[in-house]
Amino acid sequence: MDPDWDEVARVPLPPPGLRAHQTPVTTLSFDTTQELLWAGNEYGRVCSFYGTALEPYTSFKAHASQDGKVHQLLFNDKGVIVLGSKSVHMALRRGPPLWTIRHEGMKELRCMTFTSKGTAEILVAGEQDTMLVIDVNKGEVVKVIPADTHYKIMRRSRYICAATTGSSVHILDPLTFKVNKVWTPHSGTVSDMDAQHDFIVTCGITPRQQGYSMFDPYVNVFDLKNMVSMSPVPFPAGGAYVRMHPRMSTTSIVVSQSGQMHVVDLMNPNTTNVRQANTLFLNSVDIAPSGEAIALADGDCNIHVWGSPSKIHFAELPTLIETADQEVPAPSVDWADSTPLSSIGMPYYRETLLSAWPTDTVYEVGAPPVKDDPQFLASLQHRDWGFYGKNTRGLRRNQAEDTRRLKNTKEQGLLNKPKFLSEQAREFAHSPAGTPAPEEIVVDPLSTVTNTPLESSKVNVPELYQSVDIQFSKFGIDDFDFGFYNKTSYAGLQNHIMNCYANSLLQVLFFTPAVRNFAMQHTASHCYDELCLLCELGFLFDMLSKADGAPCHASNLLRIVSYHPQASNLGLLEELPRSSTTRTAMLQNFSRFMLDKIAADYKRIDQTRPMEKLLETTAISSIRCTHCGSETTKPASSYVQELIYESSKSGSRHAKSPRVTFSQILKKSVERDITTKGWCASCKKYNLLSSKKVTRNLPVVLTLLAGNIRDEHRRLWATPGWLPEEIGIIVNGGQFFCYEGKDLEYHRQRSYHQIVEYSLTGVAVNIDTGHRDCHVVAMVNVAHSAANTPGQSQWHIFNDFHVKPISTKEALTFNTSWKTPSVMTFQLKEFNNKIDDSWKARLDTSLLYYDMKPNMPDKTYRTLDEGKEKVTPDTIIAIDTEFVSTSSAEIEITSDGDERTVRPTVHALARTSVLRGSGIDEGVPFIDDYVHIKEKVVDYLTAYSGIVPDDLDPRRTRHTLVPLKIVYKKMWILLNLGCMFLGHGLKQDFRVINIHVPRAQIIDTSDLFFQQSKKRKLSLQFLAWCLLKEDIQLETHDSIEDARTALRLYRKYQEFTDAGIFESMLQDIYSKGFAMNFKPPSKQGPNTLPRTETPPIDGNTGPSTPVRKAGGGVGAFGSSPIWTGNRTSNLR
Repeated sequence: MDPDWDEVARVPLPPPGLRAHQTPVTTLSFDTTQELLWAGNEYGRVCSFYGTALEPYTSFKAHASQDGKVHQLLFNDKGVIVLGSKSVHMALRRGPPLWTIRHEGMKELRCMTFTSKGTAEILVAGEQDTMLVIDVNKGEVVKVIPADTHYKIMRRSRYICAATTGSSVHILDPLTFKVNKVWTPHSGTVSDMDAQHDFIVTCGITPRQQGYSMFDPYVNVFDLKNMVSMSPVPFPAGGAYVRMHPRMSTTSIVVSQSGQMHVVDLMNPNTTNVRQANTLFLNSVDIAPSGEAIALADGDCNIHVWGSPSKIHFAELPTLIETADQEVPAPSVDWADSTPLSSIGMPYYRETLLSAWPTDTVYEVGAPPVKDDPQFLASLQHRDWGFYGKNTRGLRRNQAEDTRRLKNTKEQGLLNKPKFLSEQAREFAHSPAGTPAPEEIVVDPLSTVTNTPLESSKVNVPELYQSVDIQFSKFGIDDFDFGFYNKTSYAGLQNHIMNCYANSLLQVLFFTPAVRNFAMQHTASHCYDELCLLCELGFLFDMLSKADGAPCHASNLLRIVSYHPQASNLGLLEELPRSSTTRTAMLQNFSRFMLDKIAADYKRIDQTRPMEKLLETTAISSIRCTHCGSETTKPASSYVQELIYESSKSGSRHAKSPRVTFSQILKKSVERDITTKGWCASCKKYNLLSSKKVTRNLPVVLTLLAGNIRDEHRRLWATPGWLPEEIGIIVNGGQFFCYEGKDLEYHRQRSYHQIVEYSLTGVAVNIDTGHRDCHVVAMVNVAHSAANTPGQSQWHIFNDFHVKPISTKEALTFNTSWKTPSVMTFQLKEFNNKIDDSWKARLDTSLLYYDMKPNMPDKTYRTLDEGKEKVTPDTIIAIDTEFVSTSSAEIEITSDGDERTVRPTVHALARTSVLRGSGIDEGVPFIDDYVHIKEKVVDYLTAYSGIVPDDLDPRRTRHTLVPLKIVYKKMWILLNLGCMFLGHGLKQDFRVINIHVPRAQIIDTSDLFFQQSKKRKLSLQFLAWCLLKEDIQLETHDSIEDARTALRLYRKYQEFTDAGIFESMLQDIYSKGFAMNFKPPSKQGPNTLPRTETPPIDGNTGPSTPVRKAGGGVGAFGSSPIWTGNRTSNLR
């Protein structure tokens, strides 16, 4: 094994069906003549992979699924031979079958090998009383031979070496198939064996006195030439698989079940070469005929290939593989009016085609009736002659509806997409008078919970669980009808941003009151670290609580996650190329990462231990040597607990397994009482070490990871009611006890031990749609986070922005095919329904009164004076922002030639200007911050934003350049102080900032100067020209100028309203607008007055953006020496 040997490829074994989950590899073999690696699965399917990149080559079914798994593969120059339990199949390497043999003597086949006739004849055997000889060329059984014992492994050397189901190895004559020698290498069973030239090597399983078995720490060797046993080769890790090197006659490769590989010389066992595969459990191993590659198959259904990247190949002298023939293009025809139709050619046939049915016999029957939308029925108005209402079917009046197509759409689980809001507005404008608008129709979402059938028991993924994509019109994302997918008062999270798979976990944490309270308390403190995830979590939680059902997005938090190096190392970022990591594995890693980071963020501000009490399970791990009895302890506290499942150890195939409860699994997972091979410092050698975790204290929030759920574990989760809503835990004297159901009620009434009760607040559930990228949804019991205890569970599904109430049975019922849990949170019952808003009274507002650059000349702002300008709930502030583009829109062309937006343009906040809205300094800015953007800016949008590259360059800017965290926290403080945000078209500003401001705190001049019947909003530039007689935005936009203009327009609105002439003035404005196409007159004549840069604040003049001056670099973030833009600064 060369020094540069490493893992060069890893691919998952394809699932047996489109919507089936992956299955483990049952056998693995390299092709002897081509660069192919073959693998079989549990359902009789064989797949091959070409080259070191493991590109899929062929896949075919060798035998029926009920016949069991593929046991072994052999190769000759004609094709591949596949062994099943009840049949032998041979096929070409391209997949077409050559022959299949099913014989009455084939009952439980397990192994096969070539005979003395080379690759023209094979001997098959198994756990049965006969062996069969098959002629490969003819594809028939030529001889049936009685067997003295049952065999499970066969290898061909100078003899046929066969391992029995017991503890012995039989050496058979390759001509007569008689037993020449019996060798017993292990006291237990033989787990793997290989033979080549003069040697047999075996690995085995040895029983121990404690009642369990373990892999033998020695690899036994037998000399076929002299028919004697040789000295065993020590392998402390326990050999599970062994292979002889095909080109080095005395070299063997031994592999443990945990992935440790030893390359050892049988003649000199002291010289070994060790490698460790990145896996926890192996179930198959093979070495290439060239000796330059090793293939491993793990329990996660992945195939690994190890070798030297510079010279890896499989076959010794490989031949070329057959590929599909290239399609020959049809000859082009110069088509003209005179071209005869006969030149095209038609197929020749004499009989009537089956498709030529008479037209009078073809008709459709059984069309389902039209189903009226409940929303349509609720909008109908009653008259004495009947009901009437707006036509919302999307069809013309009296036009027939194709109900067959709609039925097929629903059967396939497709969501009927809503119309855009602009389309709905146009339809409503033409509806009869008195028809309520769609948003005025109130539908109780809880009314349908009890009548809804159980979706989780369906075979295919129902539409409730399918991923929903946002559709973009020419008006952008604001035109999408999110209300169609959410009739509740709980906000969903949008999924058009990167790494949105974390939405489910964020929702579960939000509806866990203890976590929400802790995050909000920290966010309200004086933390200004731009990488603080606990602050970002608090910002998101506050936005979700204020949204009242409106959709939000976690772009700020997920952007900060991408800044952490550990995120990319753990494979948490979707924008980075990843291996076969599933969504549920990514979410579980994200849970570990998130909880660890928020705990560290809190400790940085507060060194007390409330965070440990909130999330950490305090424990120590006791490790004891079973040989000498020496014991050591080490801390084993953790923020998450990964579930460990009981493996089936039933001796009989038909034996009934005992019922396993969730509490038993949790107890085993927390205690982790395991025995492994390890180094004992006292014995100075490898011994069996028994380790167990001793729990000291339980957290307020217990976070559980479902781990890697295998087939037998899926059946546990699919058991109705297996996941309880409540559990009780007793920790007494280092012992951990867990109860549920009747046992919990018994201990609750008994009150003998102090039992701690937990409530299930939410579950992040993996939905396997059968595609490569599955998605994760959240099942949340919102009753635990309500202000008042509702008295019963209120489960909701949060499928990104698709939110719907569901029954408890629906939430806690899982499906073995497509619905499995990923992350669960349990919270102490005493913390249920305790939402702590005391952080609002302790909100740290010092940031508003702190000047980042006190010595900067020509400042465009004057910071608030804390003594004279205290911000109150009645304070009006004028705001405007500028932004740049960090990612262009992703557009795809549909089959009909239309453009469809897959992902919209991503904007980033670049500048925020906030002005005083009242007092003697009305219109004077107190915030004018530019944002340091870490992402690459693809378009500065200078014509609309006024931003140029130098403005955002820390080395060249002459503005106050700060991290996004500083700007956002200022806006967040103003929001929670109750300020009134005034501006023009603030919806886009709030979207880019990623903050939700309640309608009661918004004064939008675009809404004030708007007439619903005109269906057109007026631009700030036109209103300024029409009402203020000023020209703005002549060359570019300026946020201070725009905010000040909006403030002056608001004062005009107040004047008109006080005088009672607003409606008439608004009518005149629209009349003038229609006459001028809503654009101010052109100012490009000789009398044009270009917009000038107003001077900075000097007493009598108002501030604006200063004239750009050349030269003079500044420090990081354009800050003065007082401001140090590091992570620990508290601005004090």
